[in-house]
Amino acid sequence: MLFRPLTAAIFWTFAGVIALISTILAIAKNGRRDARWVFTHFEANSGWPDGWSFCVGLLHAAYATSSTGMIISMCEEVRKPEVQVPKAMVATILINLFAGLLFLIPLVFVSPDMSDMLAMAQPVPYIVKSAVGSEGGSFALLFPLMVLSVLCGIGCTTATSRCVWSFARDGGIPGAKWWSQVNRKLDLPLNAMMLAMVCEILLGFLYFGSSAAFNSFGGVGVICLTAAYATPIAISLATGRKQVKKGSFYLGKFGIFTNVVAIAWSLLALPLFRMPSALPVDETTVNYAPVVFVAATVISGIW
Repeated sequence: MLFRPLTAAIFWTFAGVIALISTILAIAKNGRRDARWVFTHFEANSGWPDGWSFCVGLLHAAYATSSTGMIISMCEEVRKPEVQVPKAMVATILINLFAGLLFLIPLVFVSPDMSDMLAMAQPVPYIVKSAVGSEGGSFALLFPLMVLSVLCGIGCTTATSRCVWSFARDGGIPGAKWWSQVNRKLDLPLNAMMLAMVCEILLGFLYFGSSAAFNSFGGVGVICLTAAYATPIAISLATGRKQVKKGSFYLGKFGIFTNVVAIAWSLLALPLFRMPSALPVDETTVNYAPVVFVAATVISGIW
C-alpha cells in the first residue's frame, strides 16, 4: 500500500536534486570555484583549533545518520525483517554518503564568500540564490527540497511512533497503557503517533524562542542514540559476543571489528557533541545538550 507513494518520493527526490545541481552549475552567476579550492581548502571560523573544529562539524553528518537504528522499530510491519531491516540500515548509510556528496559538492563549487554565508541562518538557500541570481528561480529549485522535508517528517513521525508504541507496550514510558493502544479502524498506533507529533511541534516552536536550545535538542538526540547503540555493543564485546546468534545477516569475525569501530566512534562522539559550536561561548553558541542529556537520563532512571 505504501510502495507507490514511497517510490514516487524517491523519484521526486532524485529529480529535484539533479535539477538543482545541474542548474546552479550551468548558471553559476558569480563564477565557480576551482577543484583545488573545493577539495583542499579548509577554513575554521568557530574559534576552535582546526582539527577540533572539523570534529565539531561532524554533528550535522551524525545527526543525518544517527537515527538509522530507528528502522528496527518497523520490524513488525516488514516482511522478512531479519533480512530486510539490516539491508535497509546498511543501504541507508551508503545512500546518504553518495547522495550527500552529490548534493554538497556542486554547492561548494558555486558557494559565495564564507563571511557572507556565516551571516545566514540557512546557507543553502543563499547559495542557490547567489548562483541563479533570481528569487523566483531559487524558490523553484528549492521547492522539491521543501516537499522532501515534509516527506522526511512523515517518515520520522512514522518511525518515532512505532518506537514509542514499542516502549509503551513493554511499560517503558509513563502512560504506557494509553500509548500502547492500536487503533482498530486505522490499524496503527494512533495515540503514539499523536504523542510523537505533539513533541515534534513543540520542538519546532522552541526554535522561535531560542535557536541554541533547539539545536541542543538535536544534539542530545545524537548523544542519546549513540549511547543507546554503544551500550549493548559494549556489553556484547565484554561477554565475548556469546549472545550473538547466527542469523540471515551474520558478519562473523568482521562483526567484532565493526563493534570495536562503533565503540571507538561512540567514545569520541559522546563528549564531542557536548561541546559548544563556537568560541567564545555566548547565548547563541552555548550547548545545552549535556543538561538535557542528564535530565533525560535521571528521569529514565527514576522511571
